[in-house]
Amino acid sequence: MNPFEIIKTVRVSEKGTLQSERYNQYTVVADPRATKTQIRHAVQELFNVKVLKVNTTHVHGKARRQMTRQAGFSPDWKKAIVTLKEGDKISLT
Repeated sequence: MNPFEIIKTVRVSEKGTLQSERYNQYTVVADPRATKTQIRHAVQELFNVKVLKVNTTHVHGKARRQMTRQAGFSPDWKKAIVTLKEGDKISLT
């Protein structure tokens, strides 16, 4: 897989912004089949930063109901929290 298939997007939220300011960590949506090593290399290649640590978790989709009686589900996804070297930043603009 190439880096663009592995890293889907960078999640921007209140908690994520606080993590990036305090601990230099960023939350990334990754391909569910990707390993920690693949995520590390993809982030380093795409954003030109040094990755120290990668923590991953599978997030299960929530039950959703939109104008119907039957509930559907939002898709499952893989969350990766990437810790960068001191001084490195991912520009989100």
